[in-house]
Amino acid sequence: MPSGVVIGGTLASGRPRTIPGMYGSAMEFLEEERDAWRPFEALAGVPDERMDVPVPDAHGWSARDLAGHLVAWQTFALATARELAIGERSATKERLDAEWAAGGDALNESIEAEWRALPLEEVLRRLDEVPGELRGTLTMVPETRWIKHPDHLQYFIDETIDHYAEHGPELAAILAAAGR
Repeated sequence: MPSGVVIGGTLASGRPRTIPGMYGSAMEFLEEERDAWRPFEALAGVPDERMDVPVPDAHGWSARDLAGHLVAWQTFALATARELAIGERSATKERLDAEWAAGGDALNESIEAEWRALPLEEVLRRLDEVPGELRGTLTMVPETRWIKHPDHLQYFIDETIDHYAEHGPELAAILAAAGR
């Protein structure tokens, strides 16, 4: 269990949710992230013919849209982790922070358009590979550059654990609509 202060609620694993920044080690974060991501793996089981069907209770998103949105942000986090593995700062994070401040909705709209244009096989490949690649890359980042660095840690929490929780209702609606 994470060594942080319990703030209420539990993860899918039943472990209590903790205050960000209260991780004693990278492994504690990675375990919590893994548990939080696990339900989203079910998107890979949505039948191909249902992957692009908009779901009204998911703000009109399809399974492809949700997978693309989350995995695109994981991909940004992966690029950030790669940069932090070799240096103290991340140009990717700095660029994304500026783009988000200038208009986050436009950034999300460009992600949606990009992922809708990808072949379904590529969407499913990235859905399968990127989350594990991100976790693996984070193991190579010195803890002083992310677990013990408040801004970087918050970034990784925002793009993973908290992002997944934010989109849990869309996941439930999409899976229900697909009969999963």
